Amino acid sequence: MSELMMELDFLPRFIVNTIFIIVLVRGCYFQHSKNRPFAASFILFGTGVFLVTGLLHSADISMGFAFGLFAVFSMLRYRTESITIKEMTYLFLVISIALITAVSPIGLLGISIINVIICIFAYILETGFLLPLTEEKIIKYEKIENIKPEGRVDLINDLKQRTGLEIKHLNIESIDFLNDTAQIRVFYKSKHST
Repeated sequence: MSELMMELDFLPRFIVNTIFIIVLVRGCYFQHSKNRPFAASFILFGTGVFLVTGLLHSADISMGFAFGLFAVFSMLRYRTESITIKEMTYLFLVISIALITAVSPIGLLGISIINVIICIFAYILETGFLLPLTEEKIIKYEKIENIKPEGRVDLINDLKQRTGLEIKHLNIESIDFLNDTAQIRVFYKSKHST
């Protein structure tokens, strides 16, 4: 009897999982990043995590074991590629949605509410409503006299004029006195901000 209930519950959970992963990836991540390879892999990863976890759910594994299994797998897969904090966060959210939907003991309404909350928070943070939208670049800078603390205003003004970017702040990453250059990380207002 319980196997029949699980089979009847599997398809609705799969549909809920698919809908919320697509909403998260397409509506939040892809809307602002336009990185199709990552977006496609997030959707496939979420579907795979749901299917494997949903099918193993009857094998008496705990939520912690399932989450650990996929966390280890994702770290092994993505450790060789340079993945940003943003992509790693979305990967974590996709795995979370898939695991919650697959093995959570609460009903579909509760699962849907949790998934809606995750998607709303991701969307709000992507829009810049809570935090200003900024981007960053590493710039090799040759006017070494401007990197002194007393030359900070001149440095920012020079970078603004030369790059055309609305620079909010910067960090001097390294200084090469042999070549009179510095590596500077600049944070500037995003083109996508409202």
